[in-house]
Amino acid sequence: MRTVGTVFCKEVLDNIRDRRTLLSALLMGPLFGPVLFAFVINLSIDRAISSAEKTLEVPVVGAEFAPNLQRYLESRNMTVVEGLESYETAVESVKLGTHDLVLVIPAEFGEQLRNSLPARIELVSNAADTAAARDANRVRSALQSYSHELASYRLMARGVSPIVVRPISIDEIDVSTSSGRSAILLGMMSYFFIFAMLMGGMYLAIDTTAGERERGSLEPLLALPATRGRLMFGKILAACLFMILALFLSMVSFYFALRFMPLDKLGLTPNFGPQAVLLAFLMFLPFVLLGASLMTLVASFTKSYKEAQTWLGFLMLLPTLPILVASLLNLRPRTELMFVPSLSQHLLLIDLVKNEPINLLYVLISVLSTLSLGALLAWLCARLYRREGLLG
Repeated sequence: MRTVGTVFCKEVLDNIRDRRTLLSALLMGPLFGPVLFAFVINLSIDRAISSAEKTLEVPVVGAEFAPNLQRYLESRNMTVVEGLESYETAVESVKLGTHDLVLVIPAEFGEQLRNSLPARIELVSNAADTAAARDANRVRSALQSYSHELASYRLMARGVSPIVVRPISIDEIDVSTSSGRSAILLGMMSYFFIFAMLMGGMYLAIDTTAGERERGSLEPLLALPATRGRLMFGKILAACLFMILALFLSMVSFYFALRFMPLDKLGLTPNFGPQAVLLAFLMFLPFVLLGASLMTLVASFTKSYKEAQTWLGFLMLLPTLPILVASLLNLRPRTELMFVPSLSQHLLLIDLVKNEPINLLYVLISVLSTLSLGALLAWLCARLYRREGLLG
């Protein structure tokens, strides 16, 4: 253990001396992710709220044919804007982006209503434009409400209760909690945590393998009176240290970033206080050994620093793929999924953010399986460094 400790201290000091690399590993990954996440979420929430509250201008062709509809739209915080002359002009205006949407009311609209026929209205919009689609949905909802009110008035004019056309009354009972709903938005935190961890140890894993081979310092290191396995374990533990620091900084950054996000406006209260941060840190901690061993193993096969950066840049995407699959398929924690590193941590974090009871068996399986795989990869690294062709 004295040899392992000596190599560990040597690699840690060497990495600390390279301040630019250290700042990149411990600041860019852990801090940039939470700041970017908070900025995007704040921007999305502000746009959604402002879009719902603002007075919407609705360009209308043929507004004079539906004065009652015009007044109804104005009661829904919408302003009717005239000026377009025809359907063709409306379509061209939306295509060019001059208007997000245009409402076209034919001249026979009033006559169709008087004859109790379905009165046709054309809503011209661009579904490929997200902002335009949001406004179009708002106008569509107002038109549907107007249609339902007219249908009720027609039935009552004929002595029929509007309840007759509603044979089924659906009462929606939402059992979700504010913490549970927040997991939909904050589930991607797992990606940032894993990415920050890998960023924290990547440069050290490259420098202690491909970097030393490229500088020519690997040969005198292997000539020391110490087994190569102990040298390798010291290097891996040094990478683990900086990965732990990166993970801690990332979680603390997210803890403070969530305080500046107006999630309460959406009825969301994520369970990510100090106690939850500590539990999440302990759940992700076993992945440190796996990530450090995997990066060291891959970097050991490379011949130069640049080649190692290329391979590890691709490798950093692999642990995030199970998280992407879990998000698309909306997977729930199951026993067999706890054997998959990164995926098990992600699923446990989701339950933690939802403030739901965490299955201790799932935690045990996740910890043991991740640590076992990490120890196996560390052993493979030690075996790899016994090769005679390592320096060639």
